Amino acid sequence: MREREDRFHVETRVSDAAVCVRVAGVIDIATVAAFRAALWAAPTRTELRVDLSGVGLLSAAGVRTLVAARSWVRSQGGNLVLVDPPPMVERVLRATGLGRVIPVVGVTPERVLAAA
Repeated sequence: MREREDRFHVETRVSDAAVCVRVAGVIDIATVAAFRAALWAAPTRTELRVDLSGVGLLSAAGVRTLVAARSWVRSQGGNLVLVDPPPMVERVLRATGLGRVIPVVGVTPERVLAAA
């Protein structure tokens, strides 16, 4: 059962104003390359939203990827927003200070995209 909970998956949705990358599973050294590839492959929009609601663990490698993604998105003239992190991921964002650098919102991406 643990294997199914940890399975990593990334899905990208695109609207006119934003791109939402939904991540499920564990973001660690084994999955961070796929996570990074999905973020860099996302089409350029005003906002890149990363839905973390399905993430069970965010490692240091995942934090570094989010920092790099923020720089990348800003260099393209956009903003990075983290959406709906679960409590464990929210603690990592708070402990690392990343939550003060990247906006974190607690709504589902479908509602965020609908409002875009």
